[in-house]
Amino acid sequence: MPPKKGANSSKAKKSKASEEGSSGKEEKKGGTTVKVRHILCEKQSKILEAMEKLKGGQKFNEVAAIYSEDKARSGGDLGWMSRGSMVGAFQEAAFALPVSSISSPIYTNPPVKTKFGYHIIMVEGKK
Repeated sequence: MPPKKGANSSKAKKSKASEEGSSGKEEKKGGTTVKVRHILCEKQSKILEAMEKLKGGQKFNEVAAIYSEDKARSGGDLGWMSRGSMVGAFQEAAFALPVSSISSPIYTNPPVKTKFGYHIIMVEGKK
């Protein structure tokens, strides 16, 4: 009997995984690619400083140039990114955001945490 229980529990895990996979397919309603900008900071205190600058009315690309700690420092522009090319929490946030502009951005608040650090994300386009 013990081997059968082990087999049943692995079946349960497989069905959970397939359920999660199907929910990923449902997300496609928001398009398949997004033109995304972000500000990435390793430390939460620094990303919160950047958030305050945005709340104060500074343009997203200016705040990204000062605060972001990645290769997209030039205004935080990551360009067009397709579904599946981003890490989980970042992708979920990017596809959930409405399209906005750098002068009046609609961004993630609170910042999104991934294995890379903390991100403030905005979306400039969807297709």
